Amino acid sequence: MAEPWNILKEYRVTEKASNLSAVGNCYTFEVVADANRTAVADAVEAAFKVKVKKVNILVRKPKIKRSRMRKSLPGSVGGMKKALVFLEKGYHIEVI
Repeated sequence: MAEPWNILKEYRVTEKASNLSAVGNCYTFEVVADANRTAVADAVEAAFKVKVKKVNILVRKPKIKRSRMRKSLPGSVGGMKKALVFLEKGYHIEVI
């Protein structure tokens, strides 16, 4: 098993993520591109000592952007993989 912090990049702090954690006991993490559901669940359980109920994975494809100065060289912006981790009842993660 890989180290948990090699799979979990960061905790996503947004308004929607904070509402999900307060109401649905669901936490949002940005994860590496090759992570799957079981790897994310094992990483969260090892890192935070909680019991994971379910994991949903979302992939946001990068947008192709073009610079005004380098029109022939398009670049990409904003691609990422996100994991919604639902915890069992009675468990929660303290995020500072």
